[in-house]
Amino acid sequence: MVRMTIAHTLLRTFTEVGRDVMRFIGVTQHAVPNNEGVVIPIFPLSAKHLPKIKSHLLALKAHDRYLRFGYAANDEHIHRYCDALHFERDEIYGIFNRHLNIVALAHLALMGAGETKTSAEFGVSVLGYARGRGYGARLFERAVIHARNENVSQIYIHALSENAPMIRIARKSGATLARDGSETEAYLSLPKRDLDSRVSELMIDQYAKANYLIKSDAKKFWSFLSNVQEIRQGVRHGRHQSAE
Repeated sequence: MVRMTIAHTLLRTFTEVGRDVMRFIGVTQHAVPNNEGVVIPIFPLSAKHLPKIKSHLLALKAHDRYLRFGYAANDEHIHRYCDALHFERDEIYGIFNRHLNIVALAHLALMGAGETKTSAEFGVSVLGYARGRGYGARLFERAVIHARNENVSQIYIHALSENAPMIRIARKSGATLARDGSETEAYLSLPKRDLDSRVSELMIDQYAKANYLIKSDAKKFWSFLSNVQEIRQGVRHGRHQSAE
């Protein structure tokens, strides 16, 4: 239990430090219902996280899949989408719960080749039980910082007009919206990168990685403790059987 106490203490410390850093660099400038002032660790994902990405998307309900992809995506569609992810070019971000499962996922697809990535498309999904916590907005803010640092001048969002949370995120960011029947397109022009945007991304990533490592260690500890308890129960059961 000592290790868990240390882990939780470190997590609280990183949270407090992270909150101060984010407040200083202006990342938490938007008020989020029921989550205001809370620093949310947003972790950059790589190909090794592909199984967790698939699990997240497959866990979405039918209507949520429809809103995310713009069509009734079945399991096969999701597998194909995940297998086509370009981790070397695009940025995929995840918000993990304490079990290290992805509860919110964002995909920033950089358009163009070489040094001509002047625009990017943003998409996001959040599991049903985790809605209302501002995860979508925070993921969008994170994507904006990276896009700026990659010299992207515009972020593009294509969403169904009924996707109110996504439309709200775009409108709140100051994006230009154009509605065409059941679909809405949003365009957000980005300022050029500067020292602030570069430092912001560095600090955000370091905080997220530290948070992830702490959660990972905590999960391993509880797994180890569970195995020890199972062994003890097995030994006790064996002694009881021998006594009989």
